Amino acid sequence: MKTSSKNLRADERREVTVETVVELAGEQNPSEITTAAIAKRMGVTQGALFRHFPNKEAILSSVMEWVSKRLLARIDKAISKQSSPMAALEAMFMAHVDFVCKHPGVPRMLFGELQAANDSAPKRMVQLMIEGYSVKLKALLDEGIQTGDFDAELDTQSASLLFIGTIQGLVMQSLLAGDVKKMRKDAPGVFAIYQRGIRGDK
Repeated sequence: MKTSSKNLRADERREVTVETVVELAGEQNPSEITTAAIAKRMGVTQGALFRHFPNKEAILSSVMEWVSKRLLARIDKAISKQSSPMAALEAMFMAHVDFVCKHPGVPRMLFGELQAANDSAPKRMVQLMIEGYSVKLKALLDEGIQTGDFDAELDTQSASLLFIGTIQGLVMQSLLAGDVKKMRKDAPGVFAIYQRGIRGDK
């Protein structure tokens, strides 16, 4: 991150710290990111870092909060512009893909936290974010059934799991290919197949 952090207010320093961690996660294994590496990238000492965060877990919790707020806000904005449940669902899908393309370190961190054996604060933040995401998704699916956009017998729980799993699959494929932007190219075709399934096309 090409920025000077030495004369920032406390809230700005915390924001820059979070953005620095997200940036580093896009370049290396998130579990190997140290507070020394964060401080070095920001151009400050570890002591300066710990004046705003008591420990590394607190930094990670702030990162997960940052991710949750921005992803869900982006989705809300995308959905609000659409006139039908299907259009809103597609906008939600593409907004999520776009978010990952802009912040490739995010899925690496989310996967890492969910795989952690301990019940940490960052892991709980990820779980809460997924719950909030799922509520928005299920509401759209229920609305689509009511309006007749989706199959009347659609299993919304399974459709929700498939929606999230499809995005995760795109993420994994892009990481394996070493090109996160590949998601943008693949997403429309993948969503088209999902769309036919929830509409119940013969």
